[in-house]
Amino acid sequence: MTEPPALHDWHIEPREYARQESRRGRRHAYERLEPSRTALVVVDMVPFFVSVGGYQQGIVPNIARLADVLRSAGGTVAWVVPGFSEPTAVTVEFLGAEVAKLFSESGGSGPVRERVWHEFEIHDADLLVEKTATSAFFPERCDLHGLLSERGIDTVLITGTVANVCCESSARDASTLDYRVIMVADANAARRDQDLNATLHTIYRTFGDVRPTSELLALL
Repeated sequence: MTEPPALHDWHIEPREYARQESRRGRRHAYERLEPSRTALVVVDMVPFFVSVGGYQQGIVPNIARLADVLRSAGGTVAWVVPGFSEPTAVTVEFLGAEVAKLFSESGGSGPVRERVWHEFEIHDADLLVEKTATSAFFPERCDLHGLLSERGIDTVLITGTVANVCCESSARDASTLDYRVIMVADANAARRDQDLNATLHTIYRTFGDVRPTSELLALL
């Protein structure tokens, strides 16, 4: 029998919960969500990353559930994929020419809708955007911020892969742009549990909130 895709063993340390509770009087920063002002941001769920299996495929059902519920409640779903850009001299120096080329092509080619992992259902009202930086919110490297602003979005639920690279970068920049940021703990994937948990610690401590899918579905 084939083993089901794995989910990370994620956690926030009790001392961090205690630290925030003592600071603001509650564990979670954002206790209410207004669906019409909320966007689910799905980062880099494309075959290049998801086809490796494991944690990347394990988060697919949770992302799909969040997308369905948020849409039904009047919210926005945004699919973000890597766009192609020629490797720069610095990227080649850092990664080597072969790996730099590989990552520059990681988002695939063709319409964005066809590049998202095939198990997801994409609706016509969803946003489909490319990014040419690790962050989906980096100025002039992705149109997401402008598109969300046009819809009056002030809250983003960050999901996808790789959690400690593009997802964390997106969460940090979204916070800088004054979004209410929530990293979905069991809808982000990294290579190892400790990589994800380091990201969750950083986001919860400084840039936003961290919650599992079940709690967000209840809030929506």
